[in-house]
Amino acid sequence: MTNTRAAIVEAVTRLLRETGAAGVTTRAVSAAAGVQAPTIYRLFGDKDGLLDAVAEQVMATYVAEKSVQDESDDPVADLRDGWQVHVDFGLANPDLFALLVTPGRSSDSRAVEAGAQVLRRRVQRLAEAGLLRVDQQRAVDMIHAAGTGAVLALLASPPERRDLGLADHLFDAVTAAILTDAPAVPSAGPLAVTVAFSTTVPELPALTAAERTLLAEWLERSITELGDR
Repeated sequence: MTNTRAAIVEAVTRLLRETGAAGVTTRAVSAAAGVQAPTIYRLFGDKDGLLDAVAEQVMATYVAEKSVQDESDDPVADLRDGWQVHVDFGLANPDLFALLVTPGRSSDSRAVEAGAQVLRRRVQRLAEAGLLRVDQQRAVDMIHAAGTGAVLALLASPPERRDLGLADHLFDAVTAAILTDAPAVPSAGPLAVTVAFSTTVPELPALTAAERTLLAEWLERSITELGDR
């Protein structure tokens, strides 16, 4: 049964690339995978369940490829590399990318969550280096929104008319908004120092869970107030 499931997922992946989402019909999948329609329904429930399984597998491969990349000593460069991989993936898999970013469609996908964890880790490294001027969640949300928007904007144009520099300009705009000019040191200002310190809260010794929660709340409140000044 595992081989049958894998064959169906592989068939749908191929159909997506060759014909787009509109070509992924039950009949086409049955023919490509060499199975009967009831087998598809039994294994995946419906077409949405099937497409979600395909999205999860392709996204899992994508995340694995990102995760094996060695981290350098430059967290900003690593973030840019991850951004470029994200853009390249979206342009290479337009129908699947559209499926992944449909609101609510892939919210429970383990692969999508794994991708989010990669981004959160890279943002955390920026915070640990004292390079963030906003809190980590705000930075993650801004990068995610800009990255998704960049790919969708590029996909909306015919390949021969795409301005691939758009993604680079958006990355520069986002990083200008979320990053400080230099690592946090005592002279760098309270905002950068506070953001950097907030990353150490989970590892602080001699504090109870309640005390860590309270300290994190104080720091988040301070980051918000300092950022509004």
